[in-house]
Parts: sequence; structure tokens; C-alpha cells
Amino acid sequence: MRRPLALAVLCACICTSSVQTVAAPQLNVTSSWIGNTYGYGDGAWTQINITAIAVTPEGKVLTNAPWDESGAEISAYQDGKVLGFAGGTHGWGGSGGNAIAVNKRYLYAAVGVGNEKGHLVGIGIWPPKGHQWIGITRRPLDDPKHAAAFQSSPDPLNPHAQLAGAFLKINDVTTGAHADIGGLAASDSKLYASNTAMNRIEVVDANTMQRQSQWDVREPGRIALAGDGSLWVLTGTLNDHAPRVAHYSAQGKLLAEDVLALPTDAVPVDIAVDPAQRILIADNGPRQQILIYARNGSGYMQSGTLGERGGIFSGVAGRPGPGRFNGLTGVATDARGNIYVSTNGIGPRHESIGAGLGATLESYTPAGKRNWIVEGLLFVDGAWMDPSRPNSVYTGNKRFELDLSKPAGQEWKYAGFLSNRFRYPDDPVFHTDQWPGLPTARALEGHTFLYLTDMYADHLKIYRFDAQHDGETAIPSGFIAGRERPVLHVPNAPPGGDWIWRDTNGNGTFDAGEFTRNPGREKLGGGWGWWIDTRGDIWRARDDKGIWCFRFGGLDAKGNPIYSYDKLDKYDVPAPFTEVHRAIYEPDSDSLYVTGYTADAPHDPGFWKEAGRVLVRYDHWSSGHPEQRYVLRLPWDPKAKPPVTPAGLTVEGQYVFVVEPAGNVHVYDKTSAKEIGTFGPGPEVGRASGWVDVPFGISAHRQPNGEYLVFVEEDARGKVLMYRWKPA
Repeated sequence: MRRPLALAVLCACICTSSVQTVAAPQLNVTSSWIGNTYGYGDGAWTQINITAIAVTPEGKVLTNAPWDESGAEISAYQDGKVLGFAGGTHGWGGSGGNAIAVNKRYLYAAVGVGNEKGHLVGIGIWPPKGHQWIGITRRPLDDPKHAAAFQSSPDPLNPHAQLAGAFLKINDVTTGAHADIGGLAASDSKLYASNTAMNRIEVVDANTMQRQSQWDVREPGRIALAGDGSLWVLTGTLNDHAPRVAHYSAQGKLLAEDVLALPTDAVPVDIAVDPAQRILIADNGPRQQILIYARNGSGYMQSGTLGERGGIFSGVAGRPGPGRFNGLTGVATDARGNIYVSTNGIGPRHESIGAGLGATLESYTPAGKRNWIVEGLLFVDGAWMDPSRPNSVYTGNKRFELDLSKPAGQEWKYAGFLSNRFRYPDDPVFHTDQWPGLPTARALEGHTFLYLTDMYADHLKIYRFDAQHDGETAIPSGFIAGRERPVLHVPNAPPGGDWIWRDTNGNGTFDAGEFTRNPGREKLGGGWGWWIDTRGDIWRARDDKGIWCFRFGGLDAKGNPIYSYDKLDKYDVPAPFTEVHRAIYEPDSDSLYVTGYTADAPHDPGFWKEAGRVLVRYDHWSSGHPEQRYVLRLPWDPKAKPPVTPAGLTVEGQYVFVVEPAGNVHVYDKTSAKEIGTFGPGPEVGRASGWVDVPFGISAHRQPNGEYLVFVEEDARGKVLMYRWKPA
């Protein structure tokens, strides 16, 4: 239904930045965080993805991953502490990889080298335009930030060329091609590398880095070096083959008599040999366990396991805990037989979704008792308080519990992983976004629902819960699609995007008969604003196309929220706006808070996700004759360093909270638009924040004691900032 607006001016409270001659005070706020073992107060954080690990005899763990937002792709940990990161794998064409190995002197890690679309030029330093290099970086084990050069630098005066002297190129391929190194293993004299795409293992002198030999292996992956110098290798690791285990002599002869009989549904992703020469297999299939094999006569038999069968999905599905693994990526041991396990919520996949589902690194005694764990659980994520449980917080695909009596950074406890890829493989978190999405949780008709918007505000995912049958799992319940491209991989979806899906049979699967196309002529894709109000209505701010509202139609027989195109209201762009980017509705007061751009405060296309330069509160919105309570000019200085623009906003209690891209928050009284004050990241988090790079990077919750918890996306170092503020 189209709803034109007749606007009246309630009062002439026009607040602009030019009127406020006194700077707003800094508010007394405590900075904290959720989702990372370390908050960066001392410069440390747990990386957001771990796809490979290697361990020294003394128990130092070296990790690798294709991407960490702040450059910690190759990191070091010991006894649950972050020792630091190697660097040189992020920016200036650098990237991490999916393999790592150590010997007594060196760290060897798979890395990539690009040229930033041809902008980086230097012979021997970067590949030519249209190409990328896949290879191995060598670093001193005791100082991995520096190069362990084995060849002369191509340009001694160029600091970016220093690592080139310690880089062994394995593959030179066209940009975007997959030619990763699938595994590495090192002795003091030899380095073995799985050139997976080329179906061979290459042998390199560990000191001179000169190639010595190679032999053919179908799609080799991870490699483990046994005490006798032989190699255990995962084979058939590409193209959805079921990987198997093969045993080779140091010279590459297949030892066919040594066969490991893996379970038929096993998905081995890593392999290690412990001091007792037992073979450890990280099984990322339904078991989610470490399978342990020991020699039995002339062969090998399974002698034990580490971890609960089913991992985090066993028992109360989604409940984390010791031995409840989730997306195994690595296994290794030290000289004392301690076992180290890495996970990332999905497994060692190439896609960057692994950087959004949560990295963990754990150490276990030989008897299976956990020694320690570090966690980097969040990336491009927000947080929203659970409306049905006190001190419970949802993020994009996790739940945390808070104990606010504890010190900053210790208030949170990881309580639930929401995405169950074995029970609900159609979950769009695995088929749409690279990251789970920004959360809103609402209680409707006695049930809690989770709504997730993607990083670019294209579509909306809806989840329901059934704790009795599904534990912590969020069950796919509904979906409002936008443009075609972001939803191309949603199973059974009609072409073209612009549809609504509802799980009408309650099985959490995207069945073909459950989609409804938009019957209207006007496409509904596009726009930057989503808001789910407390009644369950979904508000959509669509730039110059107005404001749309999907009315909540109750729950269907399976407990899904009902939204349909015949209960969709459209409102014209209200004056004084030319574009609307956010629309937040409060049913209790019938007020709509709209942000966007006006003729005298136009949109800067360089800041395309921003909320806008102007905020207007409209009262009596549903009457058909809404009234402007005030017009507020928001902070706007795009030339400042960092830029000062409104990246996002939320309304809670008595206040409007507006966040800048660098994390600074402005607080306004929602009745008068008076600025109360500002705050930003404090010493507890190193006075640092990543870029708020999403449209919905801030939420707030008023506690019963009057304290506000304000959550801000912080994608730089694997967490969500949590500010605690109690108004005077």
C-alpha cells in the first residue's frame, strides 16, 4: 500500500552542528569487548581464522590462515598466550595460506604474492599484472617478523623486497586461480611441499631452498613427518573427493602395506605423528574428532579418539566446551605428547566464510584434558541483547552470556554456536554472505527470533529457535531477498532475486514450493536501511525510493514469522529528505527516526554505506499526518583523518546513539536532540577500533539498573566492542 505523507512541523527545534559552540563532553564510559580472548589493551588479539598449525617440541604453536583483518595470518602462541605475529602477509600484495611447518631453525609458511591489480611493480618482488605467485616464506623461528633469506634481494633499497629474498615461488598462475600449497613438513635437512593443483609433492633443501626432487601424488594435502623419515600424506583433497591417507618413504615410494582404515564418512583435513609414532587424523566430518591410530602388527588400527563424537553438535547442539570441536582445521603435538587442535567453524576451505565463524586454538594433555584455549570468534559482526533472557547476547551466529560483575574483557562467556551445517545444510549463512550478518533479536508472541542483515544491507535472514530439539541452533525460518547476485547460491531459489522464502513445512530446508516472488512491478532490491521493531514489523529505507514496511502477520503453524507482499506498506521520501538511508520505528511513541540526505546536505558517493548527514524524528507517524519534532545535523567532516561521518545509529531508552567509522560514539537525547556527550575506545582495548564497515554496526540495551550496554562492530581484531555507560 502506498502511503503519501502530509508533514507538519511540531516545533522549530532545528539542531545543527553550527549551533553547538561548545564541544560535547567525554562521557564516563568503561570499554570492554566480547568474542576474543584478548582485547588489544596490551597489543594482543587472537586471529580470526586458523587453517593450519605447526608445533615446536617445546609447545610453541605457529599458525597460518589466508586472512586476518589486522595482518596476523601467521601467528605464534604458547601456554595460552599470544607471542606475536610474523607480518608481511597482509597488504602490499601479501596474503597468508593453508600450510605451515617448522624445524629447529626455521618457520616455513605457505603464502601468496599479488600485485594489487597491477599497481605494484618490481621485478622479483611482485608478479606481473594478471598473475599471482603461490609459494613459501621462510622466517627465523625465534624472530619470524624478519626474513630468513636464501637468495639476494631483488632491490636492497626497497623495504618491501626484503621478504622476496626469503620467498620460494612454487606456482605462477593467473590472478584468481587456485594453486595453493596444501601441506608442508620439515626436517632439519628437507622441506616437503604439497603442490596440490599440480598433483605432486616437491622436496626442497631446508637450508639452501634448492629443489631436490618430486613425485606424483593425486591432490596431496597435509603432510606429517614420521620419526623414521617417512611421510604420511592426505590425498584426493580437492573437488569434493573423500580424502584418504597414504604413506610414503622419504624418497617418495608408496608404502602400500601401511593403510589407515578411516570411517566411511570421515573427512580428514590434517594429519600428525606424535612422539609415540601414533597417527593423529583431524576428522572434519560428522564425528568432529581427532582419530588416533597405532601400529598393530604389520598395520595400523584405530586406538582412540580425542573429543566428543559429533563435536559441538552432539548433546545440546551448539553448546561449546572442551573436546566439542567445530570445523577442524589442524592437529599437531609437542615432545611431551600434548595435542594441539585448531578450528574455524567450517574447516580449511578457501572461501573467506571461515574468517567469520570463529577461530579457536586449544591444547590437550596426552590423557585428553584441556590445558588452555584461545578464541577469536567474531568478524564483521554486531551484538544484540537477547529479549527473552537476562545477560544473554546474540551475534551473527553465536550466543554469549555476560557476568557484568567481572573485570573488563572477562564479562563474556561463549555459550552457543548457532549454525548447524550437518542438520541444516541449506542455512543461508553458508550460501549467501561471506560472514554471518548483523543481528537483531525480537520476542514475538512468546518466541525469540533472530534477524540477520548482511554487510551490504541487501537481504534479510530470519531464524527461529527450538531449544528442546535443536539446542542452541538457529533454525532457518524466513528470508527476504534483494538483488539476484547475492542469493544465486540459495538452494531452489527462483532466478532474479526479489522473493520471500518461509519454511512452511518446518524442516529448515529451502524447498522449491516455499518461495514467493514479488508480484509487483517495482523491484524491492536496493537500499541501506533495515530495522525490525518490537512488534515484528520490518522497515526498509530505500534511498530515493522511500520507506517500505513489511507488516508482521503473526506466526504460521510451524512457528515462523509471516511476511508477505500483500502486507507491505510504502511511504514516500519524507521532507526534507532527498534520500533516506535508515528508518527506526518505535511503536510505543509512534515515532520514526529517519536519517539520510537533503538538498543542502547532499550524499557524498565516497561514503556509500553511511546513515546520512541529517536525522529527523517524526511523531504520530502512523496517523497519516506525521509531525517533525526536530531536525538534527549529524557530525560530518569527510576530509578529517579519520573521517567523521555517521556510519550507523540506534535508538534505545532515552537516547540516540550514532557511531563514526573509527568507532567514536555520539549520544543524543531522543526527545530534544541535545548532544549529551561522546565516547570511544578506551585503554582496555588499546584505544583502538577497526573501521565500522557495515550499516548496522551499533546497538544498545538499557539494563534494569539504568546502565547502557552499547555494542559496536570492531572487525580489525576479532571482537565486538562493549561500552558500559550509566548516565548521571
